[in-house]
Amino acid sequence: MDVASKRQQSFGQAEINWDKLDKTKFYVVGAGIFSGVTVALYPISVVKTRMQVATHDTVERNAFSVIKSLLKTDGVPGLYRGFGTVVSGAIPARIIFLTALETTKVAALKMMEPFKMSDASQAAIANGVAGMMASLCSQGVFVPVDVVSQRLMVQGYAGHTTYTGGLDVVRRVIKSDGIRGLYRGFGLSVMTYSPSSAVWWASYGTSQRVLWGLLQHNFESGWKNPSEGQIVLVQTAGGIFAGATASCITTPLDTIKTRLQVIGHEKRPTVREVIKGLIAEDGLTGLYRGLGPRFLSMSAWGTSMILAYEYLKRLCAIKETDLHHAELILQVFDDLFTNQGKESDPGL
Repeated sequence: MDVASKRQQSFGQAEINWDKLDKTKFYVVGAGIFSGVTVALYPISVVKTRMQVATHDTVERNAFSVIKSLLKTDGVPGLYRGFGTVVSGAIPARIIFLTALETTKVAALKMMEPFKMSDASQAAIANGVAGMMASLCSQGVFVPVDVVSQRLMVQGYAGHTTYTGGLDVVRRVIKSDGIRGLYRGFGLSVMTYSPSSAVWWASYGTSQRVLWGLLQHNFESGWKNPSEGQIVLVQTAGGIFAGATASCITTPLDTIKTRLQVIGHEKRPTVREVIKGLIAEDGLTGLYRGLGPRFLSMSAWGTSMILAYEYLKRLCAIKETDLHHAELILQVFDDLFTNQGKESDPGL
């Protein structure tokens, strides 16, 4: 067996394809796992959002002062403003996202087979295309959830309106702007999250191949299949690298999008006015408000989510014996119907 095939076989121990998953178990168990991760990391999103909408005169202009202010006024529940909206909306959105991600990745890899590209290049392109497509497919759910949850996150802060809950936000937005108000910033969301998702998944897929390549530089000296610890370590490093890359590239668009989504109807600005306002207050660094929390958010969210996702795939992987039994059953039915067809057709 040559080096390339050994690398592919060894990497295959860490990569579980879509066709090897129990889909029902994947969706049901996944909803619980991802909701748990959201509980742990949600406060980071609240802090990031508040920093992005802070005015020049706002006292709380760094992460620690935002946290201190929230805990002082609302206690720990203040760090979970809008959480119910996010959890209820995130489940269908993630189902759409993960299904589109995996199916697109498989299709992209098959399309690239004739080009004989390196593993890292194939991973970058396939994961990047899959990440962008998954984001595009799920934005129809994510954007309204974003609009409602972000307004709840900043309510009463720096002059923003106070609401009684998620339904109150929906009612007021529809009353003032119609259904389209729930999709405010949709274009910017697509421009922010689609490239961000493409960069994240491309960086993650590439870093996986590169790291496994570095770890497996001595194939011929008896490399064994990777251990569970090695798999988790490589996935963690890949998640951190992907989060750092994506956050640095897409933070300006995210800042602009967030401001557009939380500002009320009566003083709705254009994209150009938001950019001019940010630059007037803080210069070009104003476009990078919340970069620290966003970097932490994307790295923490990305790493936690990818570890949970890869663990979920291992948990829901169909055993080889089950696959073999399924193939035998299908073969039996195929033979049965073929024989019945021959018996019923006297010309055969």
